[in-house]
Amino acid sequence: MRDAVSAVLDDRLLNVLHVSQPVGVGVPHYVAGLVRDQIARGWQIAVASPPEEAPLRTAVLAAGGIHYEWRAERMPGLSLGGEIARLRAIVRAVSPDVIHLHSSVAGLTGRLLVRGRRATLFQPHSWSFQALGRLQPVGIAWERLAARWTDEIVCVSEAEARLGHRVGIRSRWRVVRNGVDLAEFSEATSDEREHARERLELPLTAPIVVCIARLSVQKGQDLLVDIWPAVRESVPDARLVLVGDGPESDDLRRAAGSGVSIVGHREDVHEWLAASDVVALPSRWEGMSLAMLEAMARGRSIVSTDVGGARETIADEAGTVADRDPHQFAAALVERLADPALAAKEGARGRRIVEAAHDVRANAEEIARAYREVLERRRAQYG
Repeated sequence: MRDAVSAVLDDRLLNVLHVSQPVGVGVPHYVAGLVRDQIARGWQIAVASPPEEAPLRTAVLAAGGIHYEWRAERMPGLSLGGEIARLRAIVRAVSPDVIHLHSSVAGLTGRLLVRGRRATLFQPHSWSFQALGRLQPVGIAWERLAARWTDEIVCVSEAEARLGHRVGIRSRWRVVRNGVDLAEFSEATSDEREHARERLELPLTAPIVVCIARLSVQKGQDLLVDIWPAVRESVPDARLVLVGDGPESDDLRRAAGSGVSIVGHREDVHEWLAASDVVALPSRWEGMSLAMLEAMARGRSIVSTDVGGARETIADEAGTVADRDPHQFAAALVERLADPALAAKEGARGRRIVEAAHDVRANAEEIARAYREVLERRRAQYG
């Protein structure tokens, strides 16, 4: 039996504009997944993103959506006025029923422009004020103000929502945990591990830790590079592979010592996960890491810092959540590299957790429900 909210809008195909700024992997990948799902529903979907997000543009066009080039800097600054003007032209062209803003710059620009005149959802994908240092109070003040122009704030983890509540952001909240395509990221077998190592020219028997993320301060790869000599003292043949590219690439290459490889951006993420024994997530802040979920789906043990979504997802079953204390993080890696049976058990549990709670199809369905409920509330309020 259909629920009442769905029935109200079933006869109307929605027109949605996604606005995404981040130039990286996680958020554009997430947006592309929503676009594919929503176009399959018969909706009209447009995406505005910077030209640097070429993979997102390609995915949108391949799915049958419309893409608009929206030039926007990664951090707000003097370019904000131009960014608002460019987005205004896109909104006029699309005339969307729903505007879905992804991450901080899109959230800033979009809400300053629309100011509640259209149905607006904001999805922080980790709060921007966590990265602002001494300017953190300014970022929090903005989020408190902008909440009045937001129909719903969509968080990807309970931890992300709790942080918003804790700093005084008052809004309608919805937690829609990140999901992963369980068919695309199947549980890797021992044969797959061996074949992946052969293809990637990795040693067949060495213990291998992989970290897949943009090389940035946020993702914390510097922690791994710093502690790797201590890991190698206990596990001499251990290898660390950093998969990704980004602003910290040069510094990390200079700091990398024996047993550390930096392979740059790769499309064959499945292979690197299959080849690994343990996946490290040393981030300084997150909403909920997609890389974590993909690794769990592949059946890999996780060692993560205590960032948004990690503790509630790993749950002391799929690995461990360590403090940023280097000794504790190194010890957690050593424990799993020295005990493959433990790592394998945690990996199997991680796969079951993802199957139960992080299927991307359920994620997309909850976002569709959010749109319908927002529009129904606005219809009841404004007629």
